[in-house]
Amino acid sequence: MAKRGHRQTSLRKTLPGLRRVLTRMAPYLRRHRGLVAGGSAALVASVLAKLLEPWPLKFVIDQVVQVGDGTAGSGIAFVDGLPLQTLLLGCAIALVGIIALRALCEYTATIAFALAGNRVLTRVRGDLFRHLLSLPMAFHAKSKTGDVTMRLISDVGILKETAVTAALPLAVNTLILFGMVSVMLVINWELTLIALLPLPLLWFSSLRMGKKIQTVSRKQRRNEGEMAATAAEMMTAMRTVQALGIEEEVADDFAGDNEKSMKEGVKAKRLAAGLERLVDVLVAVSTALILYFGTLFVLDARMTPGDLLVFITYLKNMFRPVRDYAKYAARLAKATAGGERVIELLDAPVTIASKADAKPATITEGRITLTDLTFGYEADAAPVLNNVSTVIEPGQSVVITGASGAGKSTFVSLLLRLYDPTRGEIAINGTDLRDLDLASLRRQISFVPQETLLFRASVRDNLMLGAGRQVDEGAIMAAARLANAHDFIMALPQGYDTELTERGGSLSAGQRQRIALARACLRTSPILILDEPTVGLDNTNEAAVSQAIWRLAKDRTTLLITHDLRLATKADRVLCLDGGGIAEDGTHADLIKRNGPYTKLWNQLSGDGHVLAAE
Repeated sequence: MAKRGHRQTSLRKTLPGLRRVLTRMAPYLRRHRGLVAGGSAALVASVLAKLLEPWPLKFVIDQVVQVGDGTAGSGIAFVDGLPLQTLLLGCAIALVGIIALRALCEYTATIAFALAGNRVLTRVRGDLFRHLLSLPMAFHAKSKTGDVTMRLISDVGILKETAVTAALPLAVNTLILFGMVSVMLVINWELTLIALLPLPLLWFSSLRMGKKIQTVSRKQRRNEGEMAATAAEMMTAMRTVQALGIEEEVADDFAGDNEKSMKEGVKAKRLAAGLERLVDVLVAVSTALILYFGTLFVLDARMTPGDLLVFITYLKNMFRPVRDYAKYAARLAKATAGGERVIELLDAPVTIASKADAKPATITEGRITLTDLTFGYEADAAPVLNNVSTVIEPGQSVVITGASGAGKSTFVSLLLRLYDPTRGEIAINGTDLRDLDLASLRRQISFVPQETLLFRASVRDNLMLGAGRQVDEGAIMAAARLANAHDFIMALPQGYDTELTERGGSLSAGQRQRIALARACLRTSPILILDEPTVGLDNTNEAAVSQAIWRLAKDRTTLLITHDLRLATKADRVLCLDGGGIAEDGTHADLIKRNGPYTKLWNQLSGDGHVLAAE
């Protein structure tokens, strides 16, 4: 298997990731503005409390330690004249109170941000899943299931860190930085300028290193998406993998992606660790400068020892936003990269949707009209269907056949409006499908795909899937009997209450197909579409399914997409597709007499060992 390449993306060619994520998440955050505002207020209060922490120590040093005995003389009315022991006790109590207040504020902020983050996460994930369901088949055909699943589950999870639990606290702390600098300027402007000397270098290094970390994190998320896609693909095809004996090749391919992800992860950690250590060194340099020059100022009586203590404490808090940025740079970058991947999906256009003035599809009879229908999956490729025109009358059973790639499944996809025609139109009862409400249109059509969709739920729940209404037990059993499914369902351990395994793996292919037919029966729709309903079935199951098909087709416009031409012998009409159009149209007997493309397909089936007889 070929190794997958990764396209390098220049940061200069993209919008700043964090700003883009926060802008896109703003509507979700606005719904919880009360929590966000409360959390931000609590966070600001906690920082202000942090600013107050050194002041009791300042009073102790300046008014107790230096004075020694007697009473305080600070120039503050309510402090002057207090016994030193009283002032000492008051400072100790005040310190405990300030720290308790800060702890309470930080706890409140943490809870508020966590609540807002989880609520935003839940809403974003729900909207993203709904959006994925509405995206056209052209999108899903090109997407990797594992990668999309990872974006929905993992990337949305870490998006919370970008939108609430990391970005907002860092933003608030950055604002507090300016407040601290202001207070320090009031205490001693000369010492403040000395303290700020390393700050430009520190900020520049943080931004430069942060961009590198973000680039590495983007690559790591892409690698992890590739791994998820490979794992999902191989888990789905495990039977084939083991049957072909290609476990080692698959494992090696996964190991390659795993190795790439590991290298990018280590690189991101190395960059983040280097940034943290650089911050520590520059903070140490700034602290050393303040210690040296501040001590000289104290000796010159230009400031008190308590002022120096407050100044050094503020200095450490002043660098907190930069230190936090260094500490969380890798996490923020990874969350931002994940957020961009989520936004990419949220912004994917929904090209197949109902018009604003779409009419409800109330199909009383299933007349299907194709007029100059042309469609191709790629704009620069030859069309799969080209200028196809025909009319299928209500109640007709029509087999659509032809060589592989002739456009049979494409015809069904267009009728279900999974794609729109490139030119021409498909109409039901004279109304173009594009003028009908999409949801109501699909409710009017029962579709039995080649690969039956069964969920990990009871047989009853799987039968009722898509019925759109409450169905009584009698109707469910009647549908199962019509589809030749009732007997084998009753033979299951809990009958209709038996829980099926994933994809219905505990049932045979024929049993799964009969459940799908029973499910189609419960949808009282005038149009029935069956895609290769007998493929891969043994003779017994094939006979049971075939019998159920003709029961189900009664009084419905029925389209059978199939290579099994034995079904064509009982159909009202056969459309043989070839070369992008309808090569032949007529009954099975008429087409056999013409000795054209349909007869060749018939003879090929006969040569495969099937016992066939023209009727």
